[in-house]
Amino acid sequence: MARSTDTPTPSAGTADTADSAPKSVLVLVAFLAISFAVAALGSVATAGNVEGWYADAEKAPWNPPNWLFGPAWTLLYTLMSVAAWQVWRRRRRVPVRRALTLYVVQLVLNAIWTPVFFGLYPSLGIAALWIALVIILALDVAVLLTMLAFWKVSRVAAWLLVPYWAWVLFATTLNWALAALNH
Repeated sequence: MARSTDTPTPSAGTADTADSAPKSVLVLVAFLAISFAVAALGSVATAGNVEGWYADAEKAPWNPPNWLFGPAWTLLYTLMSVAAWQVWRRRRRVPVRRALTLYVVQLVLNAIWTPVFFGLYPSLGIAALWIALVIILALDVAVLLTMLAFWKVSRVAAWLLVPYWAWVLFATTLNWALAALNH
């Protein structure tokens, strides 16, 4: 039977509690700040476009109302940050570099998608939606790889990413529908 990576092992070396509480809290705040900086970048890209071209675009029947996106992303960015923090906290017991590198890769793809999808549409038209679709498909894979890498470090952290991955997969269907319906 496999041992959970969320429980300490006698041979694990330095315990997770080796970091001071203030340092640990500061790192959590840093993870949150980075995630919400990505969110702020997305907000800049969507400003003017949600009520502009996006309001007039033909959307999938399953497209949620615009008001839902803000609260959903707030929760998801918070869960992502806590997950990454959980992985970081275990860095003295298990290798976490690959997991956190994948986390950064998916966060960069996340940060790129919104400006391409919303911001480039006025100048590139439908091509921006297809480019955004390629980016979000890469994001789908990157989040899955991040979850798998997190699983090796902390199962709790991996599970915290499941709602994010589900939402990104859902967003992929919305992106595809917009590109297909507005050709």
